[in-house]
Amino acid sequence: MNHKTSLSRRQFLSTATVAGAGALVTGGSVLASSCGEKGEAQPQKPAPIARLKSYRIPNLVDKADDGKELKVGLVGCGGQGTGDLIGFVKDAANGLKVVALGDVFKDKVDGTRARVKKETGQEVPEANCFVGFDAYKKVIELVDVVLLITPPVFRPLHFEAAVQAGKHIFMEKPICVDVAGALKLLAISKIADTKKLSVCTGTQRRHQRFYVESFKLIADGIIGEITGGNVYWNGGQLWYRERQKEWSDMEWMIRDWVNWIWLSGDHLVEQHVHNLDVFNWFSGLNPVAATGFGARQRRVTGDQYDMFSVDYEYENGIHLHSMCRQIDGCTDNVSEYIQGTHGSWNSRTGEIKDLAGNVVWKWDGEKESQEFKQTNAYVLEFVDLVNSIRKGEPFNETEATANSSLLAVLGRESAYTGKRITWEDLKKSNLDLLPKEPKLEKQDMSKYVVHVPGKGKGDK
Repeated sequence: MNHKTSLSRRQFLSTATVAGAGALVTGGSVLASSCGEKGEAQPQKPAPIARLKSYRIPNLVDKADDGKELKVGLVGCGGQGTGDLIGFVKDAANGLKVVALGDVFKDKVDGTRARVKKETGQEVPEANCFVGFDAYKKVIELVDVVLLITPPVFRPLHFEAAVQAGKHIFMEKPICVDVAGALKLLAISKIADTKKLSVCTGTQRRHQRFYVESFKLIADGIIGEITGGNVYWNGGQLWYRERQKEWSDMEWMIRDWVNWIWLSGDHLVEQHVHNLDVFNWFSGLNPVAATGFGARQRRVTGDQYDMFSVDYEYENGIHLHSMCRQIDGCTDNVSEYIQGTHGSWNSRTGEIKDLAGNVVWKWDGEKESQEFKQTNAYVLEFVDLVNSIRKGEPFNETEATANSSLLAVLGRESAYTGKRITWEDLKKSNLDLLPKEPKLEKQDMSKYVVHVPGKGKGDK
């Protein structure tokens, strides 16, 4: 099979985020702070931002506490799901037993089963390996914790089943690709709360020490009130699958899911949601509208764009510029920048600066490595999940990630149409990309077209 070779999203993120952020000063904490030159008069500390004070701060320890054995199952046996599952049971905690696997395709289940045995020593019974669009139901029946890592269009459906069954959940971002999915997630999330279920959603920056410590400082008012920002995920082309003769239309699209709008939401939703989520989290502000544009110039398969630029409007007249691109040979940038009334924060450099450009704080990645054994945020989110289950202290990230995913949908729909779209109008729409009864058979491929915004000279 001929396909694009590139770093995985997780490999890219681990090397790109705050890469090269050097050590700076003081104390016994992983916080590294600087307050200007010795003898300089320092400005009075700004007031904390009240709306951010209720946000949950995770306890990011190296490994979860020992406790009751937890039976774990995976729905979605692709590369992402398999890697997540292995990282979960190997590194996050003791006493995690893989008991069930499910996917639409048997070769995917077989591949994950083999890797789990090779890399963790655990053997999943063949009777607990399920294939088909209903495989998720059978996996959920057998587990305490389920990992939902299929193409994201299916996430709300699988989430609903897991919550109704009373299971704890890890689900990868994005957790929806349309309005119908977001509304379902928000409704079912309330049921998860009543059942005291823990739900972790794959927005691993919320479990990364650099981001958590930065958030705490911003909530304390170090840069003042948020006045705007920029978020980026400009990277290389992702993988794709060339059509094989034996595949039906549906099988090809699912195997090539990261390139199809209905399955992935387009890369603004599927990947760039990470950066949008950071701004939502750090600002605590509500979106109002979006005006965006995009284009397709290099993509090989599917019906998606390979670049977007979106102007997001937030309450209080604040604007966020969102930029994402998946094209090789261009300048890469995966980061967030937030401006405040007293200074700015930049995840690319790991710095907070005052309005005069002086560095007042800088993340010390080397110090973190000295003080902690585990620095991988993808493992730390699993540690947090297991501890919350074993300690009976549930947390639920569904609402926040549903809103961030829907924010990405808002930008996508604006770019596709060329129209300014408000947050309220989007939520009132009936946008639903999930087929009622997906089957591995021939499809009407004429409806999968690249969107062209606006009107041409000859259009009526």
